[in-house]
Amino acid sequence: QVQLVQSGGGSVQAGGSLRLSCAVSGYIERNDYMAWFRQVPGKEREGVAAIDSYGYTTRVDSVKGRFKISKDDAKNALYLVMDQLKPEDTAIYYCAAGAGLSGWRLQSRDYPYWGQGTQVTVSA
Repeated sequence: QVQLVQSGGGSVQAGGSLRLSCAVSGYIERNDYMAWFRQVPGKEREGVAAIDSYGYTTRVDSVKGRFKISKDDAKNALYLVMDQLKPEDTAIYYCAAGAGLSGWRLQSRDYPYWGQGTQVTVSA
């Protein structure tokens, strides 16, 4: 059984930093991409950043230069370091795994496995 367990997050003032972690257990037959998404109540889940099996990354424009996605294959872990946080970054953040080659598009429907979500709150 595949499980994604998230840790990190919390509350920070604008300009601050947070780090999210996602521990992956279980066998994923195809895992070309892993990613982070975020969701604000009443809005659709938004892709934030993705990383492929070779370590190449993609990020949405709103977080470029501020967020960094990385992974540790030895630990089966996925990370998101968020710097220069803004109030508009406030959301529930989710890690996701198991996407095929289309994972770079950061569409939630391409990811079958999800973490439990963690709240990130950025105050002005």
